[in-house]
Amino acid sequence: MLSQKYLDDLTYEVVGAAIEVHKTLGRGLLESAYHQCLKEELLHRKINFLTEMKVPLIYKNRELDVDFRCDLFVEQCLVVELKSVNEMSSVFEAQLLTYMKLLKAPKGILINFNCKNIFQDGQKTFVNEYFRLLP
Repeated sequence: MLSQKYLDDLTYEVVGAAIEVHKTLGRGLLESAYHQCLKEELLHRKINFLTEMKVPLIYKNRELDVDFRCDLFVEQCLVVELKSVNEMSSVFEAQLLTYMKLLKAPKGILINFNCKNIFQDGQKTFVNEYFRLLP
């Protein structure tokens, strides 16, 4: 059953996987390299996910043909967006929040691999109204 605790535990596991990738590779690579390695790490940890999943955009009961893709959709409830940039932008946060809303996902993580420490300054977690409704 989906609950806030389940999502918190899943978030901990995904961030742990990102930390392992970062610890192994360091910083300075392209986002695509971290993406591939994180997929391998999640598989190793037996965490289910979809990658480069098309995010549907429904406008007035009609699905529009747009090419929104989230990096990882973990366990059908956690959106993960990956970056490898010098500075995080509020645009990245808006993108993640939008994907969470469109996918009706209660939680999301924005991860930047171009940092010194993923845990301290390389990730940011977001929740929305769907999360608040969970037990």
